Amino acid sequence: MAEKAESVCASPSLKISKEVDPRHASQTLRFVDVMGAAIPVPRNCHERGFYDGFLRSFIKVDHIQRGRISCTVVAKPPICNGYGTLHGGAVASLVEILSTSCARTVVAEDKELFLGEMSISYLSATPANEEVLANASVVKTGRNLTVVAVEFKLKKTENLLYSTHATFYNMPVASL
Repeated sequence: MAEKAESVCASPSLKISKEVDPRHASQTLRFVDVMGAAIPVPRNCHERGFYDGFLRSFIKVDHIQRGRISCTVVAKPPICNGYGTLHGGAVASLVEILSTSCARTVVAEDKELFLGEMSISYLSATPANEEVLANASVVKTGRNLTVVAVEFKLKKTENLLYSTHATFYNMPVASL
């Protein structure tokens, strides 16, 4: 085992394989530190439902109709990464929120939605503080399955940023 590299985010029991050059391990740990892994998460962020409400605060719904929802998302710094662009995990969470909302416009209230699959093509980065147009539409809906596509475009140029699909299983609500 090689010597341990110094890092704020390194575990006290960090083990670095003999096959890894110690310089590369140190560079990797420094990168993780710079990306903010060592910054503690505030206590109120540990509350149930915190992130749902937090992410919804960046969404403005522009239009709703059966099988379609259009929104504006602002890429504010709290949901951006260390590179100053919208974080991929934030994009995934926004896709879940928007696709679920869109599916709800066509799936009966007596059915629960279970997200079975989600795919995201990250085509271009969204710079911090830019507005993004998000258009969700139901591609297919049936008795047991609903598929929703969401496209994200930069508002000022209309360049396609992310193309996504989410597949939901429509489950009857359990009666206990």
